[in-house]
Amino acid sequence: MSSFHLSLHDAELYRQAFRVDAPEPLPERHITPRKLGYIIVNAAADASAVLLGRDPAVAEELPAVPVEAAADTPVAAAAPEGKPKESAPLTVERVLVPAQFGLVPHWVKSASDGRLRALKLVNAKIDNLTTGTAFRDAWLNGQRCIVPIQSFQVDDMRPGKALPTRITRVDNQPMGAAGVWARWVGEDGEIITSYALITINANAHALMNRYGHHGNDKAMPAILNEGAYDAWLQAKVSKAKEFLRPYPAEKLRANPVEKGRKQPPSFL
Repeated sequence: MSSFHLSLHDAELYRQAFRVDAPEPLPERHITPRKLGYIIVNAAADASAVLLGRDPAVAEELPAVPVEAAADTPVAAAAPEGKPKESAPLTVERVLVPAQFGLVPHWVKSASDGRLRALKLVNAKIDNLTTGTAFRDAWLNGQRCIVPIQSFQVDDMRPGKALPTRITRVDNQPMGAAGVWARWVGEDGEIITSYALITINANAHALMNRYGHHGNDKAMPAILNEGAYDAWLQAKVSKAKEFLRPYPAEKLRANPVEKGRKQPPSFL
């Protein structure tokens, strides 16, 4: 799957698309494994308290931010049949946090070990979220995030050799990719905050089933519905997978990367 995505390089897009203040300075444009990117977390969640240096008790005192769930999100569809759908206030406070791309699990022995593992822990398959040792603790602890991206890159193997291809929205608006984050603390006090993109099966996806190596299952990042951002950040662990759905093919566009343009190194 993709080990490379483009960050947002327009400060106004952070505010318009994600309702967060843009970082200063803006991140590097090309985000590859171990590069510093940015994630959005729910500051009101207990899981984020340590990440943000906040007492968990403070999170309980934060005011609820009303969120109107989109009609096609799991939250809106959760009402029992025959009863009116309710849009209950959700306690959400979006905060942008710098984090390394490529997960460093909290249990690794050293920073060097974590950085080596990070090269291969950029994508968290949905099936491995509760079974894989690398991602299980982060998932079960509710350490979910949104990764603001402008595009992600995949390989088109149909020409016989890898042709780098960039996937964007048809309207060129940013995408909010679902992710998990981790916080590693070394004995010397060094801290590494990191994240991985959650990927889902794309074998039946009209666009994404064209990309990737022949004979392998196709995959794509789990792109969140814009109306479900807050619901994803505050959902119970038992319900969170309901948000991980294939993004509509008709809303995505694939363009081969221009020849001669410097490409990021391939890690996977």
